[in-house]
Amino acid sequence: MTDYRRPVRRFLTVVLATSTLTACGGSSPDDSAVTVFAAAALAAALTEAADAFQVTNPDTEFRFNVAGSFALANQITQGAPADVFAAADPAAMDRVAAVQPTVFATNRAAIIVAAGNPRGITALADLAQPDVVVVGCAPTAACGRLLGDVTRRADVSVAPRSLEDSVRGVVTKVTLGEADAGVVFHTDALAAGDRAEGVPLPDDVNVVVRHTIAVTPDARNGTAAQAFVDFVLSGEGRAILAFHGFGLP
Repeated sequence: MTDYRRPVRRFLTVVLATSTLTACGGSSPDDSAVTVFAAAALAAALTEAADAFQVTNPDTEFRFNVAGSFALANQITQGAPADVFAAADPAAMDRVAAVQPTVFATNRAAIIVAAGNPRGITALADLAQPDVVVVGCAPTAACGRLLGDVTRRADVSVAPRSLEDSVRGVVTKVTLGEADAGVVFHTDALAAGDRAEGVPLPDDVNVVVRHTIAVTPDARNGTAAQAFVDFVLSGEGRAILAFHGFGLP
């Protein structure tokens, strides 16, 4: 069974003022910074990777734009400046023309519940109870298919009360007590720490999701962007991903 208790941090993260995390619609991009469009499920691991990259590349600055994978893909196709795109769903990456993506991590689904699991949820069948408030992800997020995929495989019918723009919305509603449960990526349940618990799903109903990363065709800082992607794919980058709970392809 998966242990969803967050392990003691094993990496020294150098937090620099130049490594900023912004949401969609944040401040205008700095042409000198590597702009990373990162799916919400990948943001924490890639931000740590950027911090680690800066240890040996202190002149490289980063700017992060975090949202659902499909929303980010739409922004890129509409001309938003991005150097690196990290998608939680390969189908979102497919919407961006002329990219050469690499699968850099894998993930699985898990049920997320409030700390202490007050409703005693142990399986997907529990989510079908009429008094259990379940939330899921909107189709514009990579996690949008998770709830439907795993409940179909389990032959369980679940009607979510709301669909959130990203996996962060699902985690927030569960941790604030606005929902009893949601289906998220395994890594999101792990990252919630003491605020929530993860209920693992058996292999016969679970799914494997492949996360992809690429330098965008119109990257303004292509050399630095490729160096960062190479770092994510390196041994040190893979160690950071593994620490955050991702599988390695």
